[in-house]
Amino acid sequence: MLSWFNAIMPKEGGFYDLFEAHAKTICDGAGALRELLDGGPRVPELCAQVARHEEAADEVTRQVMLEVRRTFITPFDRSDIRNLIGSMDDAVDQMHKTAKAVTLFEVRAFEPDMIRLGDVIVRTAQLTSEAVPLLRQMKANASKLNSITEEITRLEEQSDHLYDDGMKALYRGPAREDAMAFIVGGEIYDHLEKVVDRLEDVANRISGVLIEHL
Repeated sequence: MLSWFNAIMPKEGGFYDLFEAHAKTICDGAGALRELLDGGPRVPELCAQVARHEEAADEVTRQVMLEVRRTFITPFDRSDIRNLIGSMDDAVDQMHKTAKAVTLFEVRAFEPDMIRLGDVIVRTAQLTSEAVPLLRQMKANASKLNSITEEITRLEEQSDHLYDDGMKALYRGPAREDAMAFIVGGEIYDHLEKVVDRLEDVANRISGVLIEHL
């Protein structure tokens, strides 16, 4: 009787496909965010692009939560699924918060370390996108997944240094003549650094899933 019941109940769902779809929104959002850091007249348009990617990410997250509720057998623990997609969504949300700060302060030119942080965000997003499909076969891909998550952690440490260097440069440069430049610049640096933090959270969630299921 139990085997018959299990056979007819919804299984797996489209979780892996949804995770990968969300990872694409992370990469797309990171790409738009990096491009806007080049500055110029396209900044408002690129901020709007980031917002659209955030909306797409929200929709994928909503679908995952629906699947969790209606799927009888999930690929791994339900709480791990919710935590993983939640951390992924937080990363795109933070990109959107960065773009909103840029829009609020009408920034059209960015400091060198902001651009370098943008490069780190793009690379970290790419690594996240590489890691997510590997979850389909965790045991076979455990070594590669561990390597990716370690690299993301290293990039997060690099982002901390870029944040510190950028704040020092602000204080020694633009802030000498314009206190608002330090306030606005500091706000943007803070948001950018937090994007990398949120992507590291995704890596940590992946590591947690590995630990529990290997």
